[in-house]
Amino acid sequence: MLVPNAAQAVIGDAKITDYLLKNPGKAKFFHGYGFTQAQWQVLRDALLHHVVTHPYVKEIPLDDGVKYVVEGELPSPDGRNPQVRSVWMIDGGRSYPRLISAYALD
Repeated sequence: MLVPNAAQAVIGDAKITDYLLKNPGKAKFFHGYGFTQAQWQVLRDALLHHVVTHPYVKEIPLDDGVKYVVEGELPSPDGRNPQVRSVWMIDGGRSYPRLISAYALD
């Protein structure tokens, strides 16, 4: 099953620019597939595509909402399309998911 309301998923700009493309471990991975700070929107759009095209593999109920773990191929600028795990959360009181993290799928 897909994450509920995946088509309405949101990703804060800073999650991409200050976390995924700046954090040394994560940035090295994403830069290695052609994602860049200068065109950070490409990674945002790829992750939004990821959540609407792959089913979640784990649902984690929490006190303040539900986390969903999504795994699958991420479209990348260099065309190699790595396997990625993305983590999304639907906070209590909201109906749409927001990105928590994304990283290489081992």
